[in-house]
Amino acid sequence: MVWRSGGISWRGGVPGLRWEGGRVSVLACGRDIAFRAVGERRCVGARGNPCPLAAVLPGRGTGGRCGDCTRLDRAHSVAADTLADDPRPYRVYLAWFGPGMVKVGITAEQRGDARLLEQGAVAFSWLGRGPLMAARRTEEVLRHALAVPDRIPYARKRAVRHVLPPAGERAGEVTELYGRAVGVGVWAETLEVLPCRVHDHVEVFGIGDLPAYDGSVVELVAGGVVAGRLLAAAGPDLHLLDRSGRHLALDTRLMSGWALEAAPPERLLTMPVSCEDGQEQLF
Repeated sequence: MVWRSGGISWRGGVPGLRWEGGRVSVLACGRDIAFRAVGERRCVGARGNPCPLAAVLPGRGTGGRCGDCTRLDRAHSVAADTLADDPRPYRVYLAWFGPGMVKVGITAEQRGDARLLEQGAVAFSWLGRGPLMAARRTEEVLRHALAVPDRIPYARKRAVRHVLPPAGERAGEVTELYGRAVGVGVWAETLEVLPCRVHDHVEVFGIGDLPAYDGSVVELVAGGVVAGRLLAAAGPDLHLLDRSGRHLALDTRLMSGWALEAAPPERLLTMPVSCEDGQEQLF
C-alpha cells in the first residue's frame, strides 16, 4: 500500500506522521521505522486544494509546494504579515533551542504550545498576551533590544540535542532573558505581561539521552529507503538509529509530496546523508 506524506504533526502534544486524506500514524520512541520513496515528489497543494499542475518538486526543498501553491498558502498568513485583522488573542514567547540559541516569536493563544513543539523548542516561557499587531510589534521590539534572531536554522537545532545542559541551566538561561525582556518596558503598554514559567520539552521529545549525532538525511530519492529505530522526535525532525549504528536525523518536511510504501525494517538506510564533518554520503 502506498501513502502520500504530509509530514509530522503535534496533535495534543503527541508526534504523528500525517498522510493524505487525514490519517495520522502516532510515533513512539523505540519503534522501527522503514519506508521506501516511490515515483516522483509532487506538490501537496495549498489550503486543502490539490496543485492544479501536480508539479514535480526537487528532493531537497522542505516546503513541499510549488511556487504558486506556496504563495496561495501564505495568503492571509500571520507569518507572512498578511493577516493583520485577526481578532484572536496572541501570545509572545521566548524559545530556547540550545546554549545561546534563543528566539522571540508569537502564536495564537488557542494553539497553546503547539507552535513551540513544531519548532523544536527545548524550553520556553510566555512573555505576554494581547492583540495580534501589538504582539507583532512587541516581537520586533524585543528581537532588536535583546539581539536575538527571528529564526534559527534547523541544522543548528538538531546538532546540539545530544549535548544539552541540565534542566536547571536551560531554565536559567530562559529566566535571565525573560528578565531582560521585561526590562524593555515599552511593550507592556499594549500587552498583558505574563509571569515567567519555564516549560521544558526534553521528555516530550525524548531527547534526554541521545547518542552522538552523526548527520542528517538531506533528501529523499525514488527507490531509496529510510530505516531505523526511532530515538526521538523534535519539531519536524525524527532522530533515528540506523542498522550501521549511526544517529541520523530526518527532517519530515522532506517527506511532503512523496508517495511512500512500507519497507522491511531490516533494510539499510539508502538516502543521501550529510555528515557532521561536512561530507555527503550517497548509498
